Amino acid sequence: MADYDLHITGGTVVDGTRAPRHQADVWIKDGTIAQIGGKAPGFAKRTIDAGGLIVAPGFVDLHTHYDAQIRWDPYCTISGWHGVTSVVLGNCGFGFAPVKPDFRDRSMLTMTRTEAIPYDAMKVGMHWDWETIPEYLDSLDRAAKGVNIIQYMPTSSLMTYVMGLEAAKTRPATEKERHEMKRLLHEGMAAGLCGFSIQRLGPDSTQADYDGSPMVTDTMCDEDILNLAEVLRERGDGFIQITQATGNIKADLAFLEKLAAVAQRPILHNAIVPARKDPKVHRRSLQWLERARAQGLPIYGQTGTVRTGFAFTLEHWNLYDASPAWRELTTGSHKEKLAKLQNPALREAVKREFDEADRRLQVIQAGVGGPIEVLIVQSDGGKPALEKYVGKSLGQIAKEEGKHPIDTMLDLSLAGDLNVEFLGPNRGFNAEFMAEMINDSAWTLPGVSDGGAHTKFFTGGAFTTDFLKWLVRDEQRITLEEAHYRLSALPSQAAGFRDRGVLREGTAADVVVYDLDGLAIDPDWIGEITYDFPGGEWRRVQRAKGYKAIIVNGEMTFDEGKCTGATSGRLLRHGRG
Repeated sequence: MADYDLHITGGTVVDGTRAPRHQADVWIKDGTIAQIGGKAPGFAKRTIDAGGLIVAPGFVDLHTHYDAQIRWDPYCTISGWHGVTSVVLGNCGFGFAPVKPDFRDRSMLTMTRTEAIPYDAMKVGMHWDWETIPEYLDSLDRAAKGVNIIQYMPTSSLMTYVMGLEAAKTRPATEKERHEMKRLLHEGMAAGLCGFSIQRLGPDSTQADYDGSPMVTDTMCDEDILNLAEVLRERGDGFIQITQATGNIKADLAFLEKLAAVAQRPILHNAIVPARKDPKVHRRSLQWLERARAQGLPIYGQTGTVRTGFAFTLEHWNLYDASPAWRELTTGSHKEKLAKLQNPALREAVKREFDEADRRLQVIQAGVGGPIEVLIVQSDGGKPALEKYVGKSLGQIAKEEGKHPIDTMLDLSLAGDLNVEFLGPNRGFNAEFMAEMINDSAWTLPGVSDGGAHTKFFTGGAFTTDFLKWLVRDEQRITLEEAHYRLSALPSQAAGFRDRGVLREGTAADVVVYDLDGLAIDPDWIGEITYDFPGGEWRRVQRAKGYKAIIVNGEMTFDEGKCTGATSGRLLRHGRG
C-alpha cells in the first residue's frame, strides 16, 4: 500500500512565505502537505516530475463573481485554468442569498446587468434549493467543486430580503430592520460566512441594476454599513470587501477608516489602479494606505493588475453605466434598446455628454478608450454590407461619412441588430507603476479579476498567469518569491483562510506546478468565444499554457492543462475545511 498520494519530484519550491526558492521534493497525503525536502519513507501512488518547474501554493482569488457559474462549472474557469485553487464569492454586495422564492428571477436579472452574467445560463444552470443563508451554504457544500470557496454575505441581497427592493433603494433602514439585518448576519456568520461585501458607487453607479437604477448598496447610508460592522467586531471574526467611489475621495477614505475602526476586522479596499502616465494617481492611494496601517487600521488594498482588452456589443455592454445618458440608452430588453438607439433625444443626450467631456464619461474613456477610438472588429455575420467597416475606428468612419462619432456607433449597432462588435484600443500598460503598487506597500494584493463577471467581453480571470509572465518573468520588476506571497499567502491572511496560501508541512495541499518560461495566455488580449454555458450561451475566454499540474486538497484537477474531473474543492466555513 502506498504511503503517499502524490510525490512532486525535482521541482523548485517557492513556498509563498518569501523564503528564497530552493529545490526540494514534496509529498502529499490525505489532502495535506506531508513532507517537503529530504527523503520520505515509502512511495507514492503517483509521481509528478517537476524538473525545471516551479512548485508553489495555489493562487487565492479574492474578487470573483462565480456565484452562478459555480453551479455548472465546478472549476470556476477562467480562474481555475490559471492556477487559482480558492475563490471568494459574493463580492460587491451581490449574490443569491438570502432570497425569497418570488424574488429569484429578479435577482438573476440584477446579475444579468450589473455583472453581465447571461440570464439564460443562470435560468438553466441554477437549481434553487435555498432561501436563507444557512440553507444556501448547505447547498453550496453539496455542490461539486473543483476549487475551494468562501462566501460573503451579499449586503444587497440582505437589505432587499429584510426591507424590500424599493425601500432598500430609497431610504435608510429602521432600527427594527437594522436589528433584523444584524441577526441574519450573525446567523450567517455562525453558519460559515466570511464577512460581508458592499459596492457603494453613488446614484450614477458604474454597475447599475437591471432597470438602470443604482444597486441597493450604491446609496446605502453610513449607519447601515456600520451596523453590520458591529457584528464582526462582536464576533471577532470575518472581514469586509468594499468598492467605494461616491465622487468625494476625501470623504470616501475617511469612511473606510471609520469602518475599519468600528469593525476592527480586515477591510479589502477596491481598488487601487494606476494611470498610464501619472504616478500620482496610485501613489496617493498607497500613501493613504500606509497612513491607515500606521494608525493600526487593518486595511488591505486590492490593486488592479489585470491586463485585458474589451471586445463588446451594445447588446451586452454595461461599463458605460456611470454616464446617465449611456445607461438609459443601453438598458432594457433587446427591442427596447433598438428603439432607444433611434430616439433623437436620447442620442443628443449622449452626444452632449461626449462633446462636453463630461467628468463621468472621461473616467470611462480612460478605461476603454472612449467611443471615438473604438475599432470595429467584427460585423454581424448576417449583414455583409457592414464588412467594409471592419478594422476601422469610429472616428475614421465618422469622418468619412460626415457623422458624429456617437451617431456612427449607434447607426452601426442598429444595422447589425446590436451584434456589431467593438474593440477598445490597447494603449499599453505601465509595468513600472504596476510593480510599484506591489513593491511599495506591504498591504497590497494583485488582481481584482472579477472572474465570472462581464463574461461576454472581459477575461480578468487570467490575471495570475499574466502577473507572473509579465511583471516577474518578462519585466523582472517583482521577484518570484514576492509574487507568490502576494498571490497566495497575503490574500489568505487577509481573508481568514486557515492553513492555506503557503507550502508547509501540515497545510492543505493546494499546489501549482508550472513552467515559468512557458507561461502564456491563449489567445492573448481579448480571448476567444466559446459556447460552453447552459442555455446555449457563450462567453469570452483565455486559457492557460505552462501549468503541468493544478492540485486542490491533494487531488489533481488539471493535468497538463486537461481537466481530470476531480472535484476536491471544499466550502471553507470560517475559512476552514
